[in-house]
Formats: sequence, structure tokens, C-alpha cells
Amino acid sequence: MTSKSPGVLWALLAASLPMFMGSLDNLVVTTALSTIAGDFDTTQAELQWVVNGYTLPFSGALLAGAVLGDRIGRRRVFLWGIGSFTVASAFCAMADSVGWLVAARVLQGAGAGLILPVSLTLAVAAVSREQRNMAVGVWGAVNGIGIAVGPLAGGLVTEGLDWSWIFWINVPVGLIAFPLAMWAIRESRGDDRSLNVTSLILIVGAVVVAVWGIVQAADHGWGETNAVVALVAAAVLLTAYIVYERRAREPLIPLRMYRIPAFMLSNAVAFTMYFGVFGSIFFLAQFLQGPMGYGPLEAGLRTLPWTAAPMVAVPIVSALVDRFGGGILQAIGSGLQAVALAWIALVAEPDLAYGAMIAPMILAGVGMGMVFAANPATVIGSVRDTEHNKASGVNNTVREFGGALGIAVLTTVFTHGFDSHPIAGPEEAGEAFVAGLEPALWFGVAVVAVGAVLGLFIRHGGAAEARPPAEGSAAERGLPEQGLTVTESR
Repeated sequence: MTSKSPGVLWALLAASLPMFMGSLDNLVVTTALSTIAGDFDTTQAELQWVVNGYTLPFSGALLAGAVLGDRIGRRRVFLWGIGSFTVASAFCAMADSVGWLVAARVLQGAGAGLILPVSLTLAVAAVSREQRNMAVGVWGAVNGIGIAVGPLAGGLVTEGLDWSWIFWINVPVGLIAFPLAMWAIRESRGDDRSLNVTSLILIVGAVVVAVWGIVQAADHGWGETNAVVALVAAAVLLTAYIVYERRAREPLIPLRMYRIPAFMLSNAVAFTMYFGVFGSIFFLAQFLQGPMGYGPLEAGLRTLPWTAAPMVAVPIVSALVDRFGGGILQAIGSGLQAVALAWIALVAEPDLAYGAMIAPMILAGVGMGMVFAANPATVIGSVRDTEHNKASGVNNTVREFGGALGIAVLTTVFTHGFDSHPIAGPEEAGEAFVAGLEPALWFGVAVVAVGAVLGLFIRHGGAAEARPPAEGSAAERGLPEQGLTVTESR
């Protein structure tokens, strides 16, 4: 390591720690919902907003945080996110009503949305170009582990202490992370500091309304009026955004990025992976607690073969991205994930022994870790250094949308299978759950397998080959790009 290594390590820690908090809180509350419902005597409809109140502003703030970071400073936006997330966590812990808790969760989700996209840019900026894939791999692993261990952490804290400590724990972490970020991270901005407010409003509105519509569809069905109206409105806003961007002098996302195969295909792989993973974990956690009879903490501990495997896979895969290419690694990772889900679908039965799930869960974790490492590395590597923030914002938004849609669609598939099975007692209830679980998993297999195929079309070395020409190149002057050989200065 060079003499600058301590600074690099501190900067990576400063960029990763707040991001881990935000990722963890995405699902940490799920295993505490029944306890919260008992304390506040709340309805199921109100209770779901403890989760949705976080998800909606989180998904909407991802791209906004990336754009604002380029304009006013990435570290500044990062600090705003840490500050609002920490304060909101304290408000969540002190909540004495479900309304208070939901309002605090909204502020918490917005803070996490500001943290996540700029954290990747800051992590990449802290290291040399040779260490970039390592930094991206660390970032991807921390983000993925935060999401994956959320339910386990929630169950552990709720059973051992009290649900409020799910949020109190964030406060000292935030108080450490804020000054650490100020000390270890240098301020930076993007070359493009324009702020296309109209485009930003349109795309953020489209994402938030779409996620809300998807949540409504998951809870009440795809034909429910609110879900249909929301999804139609989201489509209208997205169309308006595309039309406006094509005509804007300073588009929110540079149009050339949409013409980069490695960027577009990697985002598609991210969408399919999170669709399958979020949807499948959602039901597998219930399978462990329902037919298999484990408590929340026991179930969380038994997902560790899945959630811990990325910690081994990510550093190995990060070192292989430059040698083999991010595309083939994403394809293999998605393929392993698809095989693992298919394996579980084939062996699932009400009285399944836990040992039969260990091997496919390890396989799923390795596949997930491969995508966590190779996907953001390919996305970041396919654009200019000055565009990392916007690329990260797009990638994170796509992943969040894919996860929300995966839960909603697989819930629909599960419900159809579950409802078609008669229930006369506990044994039949377990059989009905499996009758819903199996087709839901197979649907997830199909979607993740599409991602595996898409990964094969990402060229080896696509990060360098797909990166746009440097400033002042023929393409920037409006000349044809065909036949150009581009080497961007390092």
C-alpha cells in the first residue's frame, strides 16, 4: 500500500458507514411490525406505511441527491443526508403514535436517498484508478449486506431490547459518521452543474408515483383503482420526462449515456437481480417463519448462508472485473441466483428440513455477491469520471424500482397459488403456502435468468470501450463516432 493508504481506508469507511445505515433501515423494521402494531393498537393499513413511508422518499431522493451533489457538492449532500437521517432516527425512536413514526420514517427515507448515490461517487473518488473495482466491490457488499441483514437485525434488537432501539442505534453511528465524513472526504462537484428543475420534478414524480402504485397493487391487487391511476400517472410523467429531456439544452442525464451498451445493459441486469432477490427473500423469510416454524430471530439467523456469502464473493470478484469483464461476471452471478431459486422451488415442502436449504442459499449468496461487485463497477466504469454521480443515481433508482416491482409481482403470483389451495387446518396452511411459493420462485427464476442473458451481451472490457469520447473529441464536435478508437486520458 502507498503512504496514502490510511487516508483511503478512512475515506472508504466514511463513505460506507452511513450508506450501511440507510440500506439496513430499508427492511430492518419488517420483523418489528407486529410489536409496533401492539404498542400503538394500529390497523394493518396504517402499519404498512411504517415501511412505505421510508420506501417512497428513499426511491425519489436517489436521483435528486445525485444531481444536487454534482451542483452544490457531493460531500455537502452526503452530510445533509447523514444529518437528516440521524435526526429522523431519533424521532422514530421517540414516536408515541403511528402517525409520528410514519412522519419520521419519511424524513429518514429522504436522508437515506441523499446518502446512497453520492456515497458510491465519494468511495470511487477516494482511491486510485487501479483500486476502483475494489472500492466499488466494498460499496456493493456493504449496501447488499445492509439490505439483507435488515430483518435479522430487526428481530435481534426487537427480541433482545425494544423496537425503538432499531432507531436509537443509528444516532451514535450518525454522530460518529458526520465528523468522520467532514474529516476524511474531500468536497467535489461534477463538471455539469446545471440543474434542470423541470426534468428533475418529472422523473422524481414518475418514480415516486410508480413505486406507490406498485405498493398499492401488491396490497390490494393490480386492478385496484388507486394502483391503476398511479401507474398511468407514472407512465404519463415518464413520457413527459423523455420528451422534455430530448429537447432540453441541458438534459438532467446526458443523452449519450443512454447510448452506452455497458451502462444500459448493466442497469437492466440490476433491475432483474433486485426483482428476483427482493421478491424471493420476502417470501423465503415467511417460509422459514411459517411452514418451517422458526421465530423471527431464528429465521434471520438461518438466512446467514445467503446473506454472509457476499462477504466472501465480493472481494474475489472485484479483483477479477478488469481481467474477465463485468458483463460475464454479472451473467454468471445472475445465473447462479436463478439456479439457487429454482433449486429451492424444487425442494420446497411444508416439512422441509433446514439442511436442504443451506446449499442453494450459499449458491444464491455467491451469485448475489458477484452482481454486487461487478454491476456498479461496470456502470461506473462505462461513463466519464465526472458522470459517476449521475450514473450512480440512475443505477440505484433502477435497483430500488426493481425490488419494489419484484415484491409486488411475486406477491400476485403467490396469492393466486395460495388462494387456489383449500385450507382446513395447520397442515393445509403449510401446503397452501408452498402452493403459492413455488410459482412465485419460478417467476423470479425467469426474470433473473433474463438478466443472466443480458450480461452476456456486455462486451469484455466494456467499461473502457463503452466510455464516451473525451472532451473535445470528434463526437463532441458533432462528427460521426463510427470507426473511432477512443482512449480517455487517465
